[in-house]
Amino acid sequence: MPPVQYVIRVFREPDAMRGVWMSLPKVTVVGAGQVGATTAFLLLTKGIADVVMVDVAEGLARGKALDMMHSRSVERFVPVVTGTNDYAETAESDVVVVTAGLPRKPGMTRDDLLAANGAIVRSAVSAAVEASPGAVVICVTNPLDVMTYLGWKVSGLPSHRIFGMGGVLDSARFAYAIAGETGAAIDTIEALTVGAHGDAMVPLPSHSTVSGTPLTEMLAPGRVDALVERTVYGGAEVVALLKTGSAFYAPAASVTAMVEVVLGDTGAVLPSCVYLDGEYGISDVYISVPAALGRDGVRAVVEIDLDDAELAALQESAATVAEAVADLRL
Repeated sequence: MPPVQYVIRVFREPDAMRGVWMSLPKVTVVGAGQVGATTAFLLLTKGIADVVMVDVAEGLARGKALDMMHSRSVERFVPVVTGTNDYAETAESDVVVVTAGLPRKPGMTRDDLLAANGAIVRSAVSAAVEASPGAVVICVTNPLDVMTYLGWKVSGLPSHRIFGMGGVLDSARFAYAIAGETGAAIDTIEALTVGAHGDAMVPLPSHSTVSGTPLTEMLAPGRVDALVERTVYGGAEVVALLKTGSAFYAPAASVTAMVEVVLGDTGAVLPSCVYLDGEYGISDVYISVPAALGRDGVRAVVEIDLDDAELAALQESAATVAEAVADLRL
């Protein structure tokens, strides 16, 4: 399996672009809340794409876009961002990132968000795809796996053109936990988490390494188990500390990395919420596994070797997603 990668510089260096006009890809970010706005700002400052933020709240997207543009001479970024509540202005986007939805509150599970965010995702994906039928769609709204499946159903897109963010974020949280436990530099760590984005995720210590050495060969089982537990509840830990709202810096960084890989058409392998059709013995479910991404979406699902316990855990995780999808009454 190719190494799991996170932020990948793919086709341009901002310093070389300053003062030079060029046509940039166009990315629509649906939702101008914390995740959406932070994603937009990262796309700008990394020189990845022009951005349109769309939000139903009058003035919200326009105000945040204006604030970002006021920073342009400081950050020296080339792309531009506009804000709107009209999907017509998002037309002909290369990528659509769907972040719109209610945030998780303390004591609320991702599944508690199902009904409310389902209505939001139905509307947002339908409108965005109508405006940009050739776009790749990346879902971020929770519950992530279920909302990605719903987005696929309402979009009319082939399954490879719509996928979700969860696995990159969960793997990043696993890498953070590993770095804290081992003291290793973060750039020496390759962490992998698969399965549902939430309590049913499946961190894979045997496929996670520090300088090439599997975590299971470095730490005692009890210490590994503690890192797995910290990873599984990493999002809930942030929610509990914030008390209002949920994580947004790491989710935004994660989806930005995915957008960069897609627009760069690199084929890099990232743990992504993708449609499975028999891989790992799982069918008709969106769930995170390693996948090669490119300009047309998911190039290929990568099947890594899992032992019996890991495979059973992944299949059990997929079953929880399938049960939640059934509640959508598609």
